[in-house]
Amino acid sequence: MTSTSTPPGLARFNDLGESAALAALHERCASTEWARRLLAGRPYATPEDLYTASDAAMAELTTADLQEAMAGHPPIGRPKPGDPTSAREQRGMAGASEDLKAEMLELNLAYQEKFGHVFLICATGRTGEQMRDAVKERIGNSPEQEREIVRTELGKINRIRLARLVEEDA
Repeated sequence: MTSTSTPPGLARFNDLGESAALAALHERCASTEWARRLLAGRPYATPEDLYTASDAAMAELTTADLQEAMAGHPPIGRPKPGDPTSAREQRGMAGASEDLKAEMLELNLAYQEKFGHVFLICATGRTGEQMRDAVKERIGNSPEQEREIVRTELGKINRIRLARLVEEDA
């Protein structure tokens, strides 16, 4: 049972059937293990409880789980067509110059070549230049360093996306 002080979006999430809740979580993060762990923790009394569970699940993901989560993210500068979440999160690239977009494409390809996955960053609130500078800085990392940075960035993205779930109106 959810209490009356539970935000309506969180109460709805707590009350969803298992398959609907799993689908809602998969819209936030493509990792099956992350979603399974959050599902197992229901019901959540507060949004902070949900965010804490998300952080704990993210900390436990294996390299394969992280790969699965990253596969759900389009490259920076190329949001998924028709996906408002992707477009909103990458808004900082929307007004970027053609030169900056071309540079990001080149950097994305170099990063993907080195690490085997898309460059992942919590793009919300960042400018195109800030994202470009981040990929330039991070491309020099070791795979191990980058995996932990990606884990942190995914955690930030998941928190933002879960907050939207909790705040959603019916």
